[in-house]
Amino acid sequence: MAQGLKVALTDLQSFRNNMQHHTEEISVDRLIVRRGQPFNITLYFRNRSFQPDLDNIIFVTETGPLPDLAKGTRAVFSLARHGGPSPWIASLESNGATSLEVSLCAPPMAAVGRYLLKIHIDSFQGSVTAYHIGEFILLFNPWCPGDAVYLESEPQRQEYVMNDYGFIYQGNKNWIRPCPWNYGQFEESIIDICLKLLDKSLHFQIDPATDCALRGSPVYISRVVCAMINSNDDNGVLNGNWSEKYVDGINPAEWTGSVAILKQWHAMDCQPVRYGQCWVFAAVMCTVMRCLGIPTRVITNFDSGHDTDGNLIIDEYYDNTGRILTNKMKDTVWNFHVWNECWMDRKDLPSGYGGWQVLDATPQETSSGLYCCGPASVRAIKEGEVDLNYDTPFAFAMVNADCMSWLVYGGKEQKLHQDTHSVGNFISTKSIQSDERDDITENYKYGEGSPQERQVFLKALQKLKAGRTQGSHQGYDAQPSRPMTLSRDSPRSLATPSLRTSDVVQVSLKLKLLNPANMGQNISFALVALNMSSQFKDLKVNLSAQSLLHDGSPLPPFWQDTAFITLSAEEEKIHPCKIPYSQYSQYLSMDKLIRISALGEEMSCPEKILVNKIITLAYPGIMINVLGAAIVNQPLSIQVVFENPLLEPVADCVLTVEGSGLFKKQQRIIIGILKPQHRASITLKTVPFKSGQRQIQANLRSNKFKDIKGYRNVFVEFGL
Repeated sequence: MAQGLKVALTDLQSFRNNMQHHTEEISVDRLIVRRGQPFNITLYFRNRSFQPDLDNIIFVTETGPLPDLAKGTRAVFSLARHGGPSPWIASLESNGATSLEVSLCAPPMAAVGRYLLKIHIDSFQGSVTAYHIGEFILLFNPWCPGDAVYLESEPQRQEYVMNDYGFIYQGNKNWIRPCPWNYGQFEESIIDICLKLLDKSLHFQIDPATDCALRGSPVYISRVVCAMINSNDDNGVLNGNWSEKYVDGINPAEWTGSVAILKQWHAMDCQPVRYGQCWVFAAVMCTVMRCLGIPTRVITNFDSGHDTDGNLIIDEYYDNTGRILTNKMKDTVWNFHVWNECWMDRKDLPSGYGGWQVLDATPQETSSGLYCCGPASVRAIKEGEVDLNYDTPFAFAMVNADCMSWLVYGGKEQKLHQDTHSVGNFISTKSIQSDERDDITENYKYGEGSPQERQVFLKALQKLKAGRTQGSHQGYDAQPSRPMTLSRDSPRSLATPSLRTSDVVQVSLKLKLLNPANMGQNISFALVALNMSSQFKDLKVNLSAQSLLHDGSPLPPFWQDTAFITLSAEEEKIHPCKIPYSQYSQYLSMDKLIRISALGEEMSCPEKILVNKIITLAYPGIMINVLGAAIVNQPLSIQVVFENPLLEPVADCVLTVEGSGLFKKQQRIIIGILKPQHRASITLKTVPFKSGQRQIQANLRSNKFKDIKGYRNVFVEFGL
């Protein structure tokens, strides 16, 4: 009589499987596979070969603290017996003298996460032996056509899943600046931190069995991650801070990568890291989503609307000097705002609304009670289908709200203008396998001023009105405080020379920079006044300058001037202005944004003309030189060259340098004091440990500035 089959040892073939499943960047020692794609394991027996007629091998996979067959978090399936109750598959690959190679495959809708693998061997006469085979991690699979995150293009998969560095666009629509970022989704321990993040969510804490069962849905996972990136409802990864006070944490501008943030969160027993703003939230979410296998990219929207009351109108209030009145602000236009797009099918939406979905981890408004936003279909945003899940009205307003300008004077509010063009410009992301910027504005809306764009806006407005008549729409919790009405005024863009109450433009005002706006130098600009009528015009123009935070919040004015300009018929005059560095330096925000406003009035009539210009003060970049060939496991020297751009000394200078595959952790070098306009360099030594295209990111901070940045791409050879 044959003995019962006994397992001596097992080989999970981690190296081979991980290579085939595009997870070798994470590890070659631990089994990390993607759903919907087979992986092989080998069983070695101590007493005899596997005999199909005598031996029945039953596989068991379990995930989560309460595995359940009905919920799909536990599966039981036999070798070579398909068509059973489990969608998991086990197939015989080869049968040796004392070994058995088996191919296993998770269904393409299986829950992602950490799994236990067990087997039961029923040899004969009811004898059953159980073995614990090991653990593996199951991820989403954009290479599998049956997976909801399937992405057909290999270049897109390489960019949006596999690329571990990129650029986040900042500045303003007239000065777009690429900031390098180290996503580092495949760095050591990041996969474990991402799975820990899922387990720390409120969903898991309240009902772990249901939460784990729902982890097969990218829609569900994306909402969980979105809520967990900010700390507003839970012990999420990042505390948001827009106060300009960061003494008890890190200034958001100083970060150059997600790895240091996620590792700090994990090391501090999952207490929130201080501090983040929109681009940091989006960058960290990109890291987590790419690590889990969901194609993700970071998006910047310039002049981004934040419509708190959900009426698609952004109201801005000015006094008679052109200064923004912060005490009346409810809505804002962020100079730039950063969110994510994740690629997924949307079975919960009508056909055609899958693909790229907006997810915004910056805590702005609640969605179903938690601070998260999305996934909102990009196509639904473009078509004005604001009744589709999730949070589509808020996302629509970010790119297509109208702006209303009001003059507050003598206790009254006078409408200056309604602008239909200014919100949502140069929507940007990194190009595929290129360091260039890709403008994707047309994905979000039809051309400004086109009939389709206005038709979509009106459709969205009507859907919001209907939705509030019938009940609240899904997700977005903001409530209206003003009626949703459209002005009958002729629309004019903020980009045009002037705004006024009359439809007949007779005088134009424009603000024009005379020299590049560089940090440490005087700001020279001109007020250009043009009389387009055949009549004499006498103007009084109040000018002011105030620093802005990137979310549109103004700081108190630090410069004011008044110009009296007399214009003959069809005459143009230029009034030069200068703001010395000594006057603006102490009032700058972290974002180095200055809004110059000019509010003009004709002396003979009550009409007002308003024009704004936002400028971003530019820093010189950091230069990085790679000294010699970059080869895996061989020493490499890297020179970093930087300078103090100011005409005064700066103190507390710290240089940080990082790069996935090049440095095991972020390098932090204390520089101390830099003399005025002093240029310096340091040389770092490292040993690259991953081959392929890599990027070095560097940041210099001081007591006067926080984010002088630089980067250098490096190709690392594998070596011998």
